[in-house]
Amino acid sequence: MAISIIAGSTGLVGRNLLEVLCSKEESVIALTRRPISDPPTNANQLILDFDSFEKNGSLPPCNHVFICLGTTIKKAGSQENFRKVDVDYCLSVAKKAKESGAETLSLVSCIGADSASKNFYLKTKGELEEAIQKLHFSVVNIYRPSFLVGQRAEKRLSEVVVLKFAKIMDFFMVGSASKYRSVKAELLAKTMISRADSKPGVNYFYFDDLLK
Repeated sequence: MAISIIAGSTGLVGRNLLEVLCSKEESVIALTRRPISDPPTNANQLILDFDSFEKNGSLPPCNHVFICLGTTIKKAGSQENFRKVDVDYCLSVAKKAKESGAETLSLVSCIGADSASKNFYLKTKGELEEAIQKLHFSVVNIYRPSFLVGQRAEKRLSEVVVLKFAKIMDFFMVGSASKYRSVKAELLAKTMISRADSKPGVNYFYFDDLLK
């Protein structure tokens, strides 16, 4: 049986990935910094200190790694701390998963990710995409959603406001602009699982590529 590892398993997309994979009774390992509250009964948790993990950690044998780990600059406290989570931690998980036998990697990035961008957030996401591609996984699936919607463990007032605005704007996002529509985290997770065995190489996915 294939073994999947999820980095960011307590986040919006990661939690959905964990629930869907466990419902299929697949073998899944959830990487987390703290125990998951009310996890699926068949979920396997691997609690990590990511700073120590970067230096001398390792992962169990696996076939597929889902990277959904991320934070916000507000929560991180600085751009430096944000980069540590969204680039350094993610890249260390990818490297160690490759060392443990993973051939397929799925990454949650964002629309507009570009290492040459003047926007810090988009530049950071673009740099992570490029760094992961240099690891030479057989398959790299990069998902570039716009605003993610779903039930979060913690409420963010700013996101409540943006969500209401997004629902209105979605009606106007047609044609080439459809990739900017808001994306349901559950739908993204299901698509990531169904597309895990995509063609070899680097594959990009946008709103129109999600399961309907």
